[in-house]
Amino acid sequence: MDPHESPRALFAFELRRYREAANMSQRQLARRLGYSDSMVNMIERAKRPPSKQFAELCDRAFSLEGTMLRLYMATTWHKAPEYLRPWLEEEEDATALRNWEPMVVPGLLQTRAYAREILATWPGITDDELEERLTNRMQRQTLLHRDRAPALHVIIDEDVIRHPIGGTEIMREQLGHLLEIAQHPLVTIQIVPYTARPHCGLMGGFIIAERSGSSYAAYADAQPVGRTFDDRGLISDLIRKYDAIRAEAVPFKQSLRLIEEAVIRIDA
Repeated sequence: MDPHESPRALFAFELRRYREAANMSQRQLARRLGYSDSMVNMIERAKRPPSKQFAELCDRAFSLEGTMLRLYMATTWHKAPEYLRPWLEEEEDATALRNWEPMVVPGLLQTRAYAREILATWPGITDDELEERLTNRMQRQTLLHRDRAPALHVIIDEDVIRHPIGGTEIMREQLGHLLEIAQHPLVTIQIVPYTARPHCGLMGGFIIAERSGSSYAAYADAQPVGRTFDDRGLISDLIRKYDAIRAEAVPFKQSLRLIEEAVIRIDA
């Protein structure tokens, strides 16, 4: 089972891994969960989708703290906001992503606590919807840790690292996470400083997906919701904008120093 094939394949892969680590056969696990042998076999081969109850029982059987439930949530992209579903599918196939964010830390780099603060601002969102969207966002980030992870090039405005979201503890953790993930060989982070001149990125954030050196899809922030598109002309416009914004950004190492200075200001 290739865990990178799909969220369902990842669930099946992890199910088998945890079962074998517990020295349990499929029959033994089935009895403990209250399911049939064939059901466990089918789910473990990604022939049947798991249910929420199945995932919760697996967490209990393996003494996990919600791991299988989070993996289950990733198999239900239909529960992600409708406007975002097309982009989630495009993002899975990317070999490189180029991201510009002027307001908040990009979703692929957010900590769970920071993401919760952002998602909770959606008007009328229920607790269940918040947890579903939070789980989906965290699951998105697994693409950075797979064997064939895409290169991620991120540019953010300096205000992103200075504007407090959720209080000092949450911001300290978030900035620390940025410094940590910047050590990943496929991740680069650059910052457009306050001293930069006005530029074309002030209108909103966007992300461009590339496959084998060719840009094929993009997602742009908008109100009330963002949109995904594959129009070559629009993508070319975004590429030119991205290059213009990058020209205003400071180099990678200097950007990391700005993040480190932001952490120092929090602790001062």
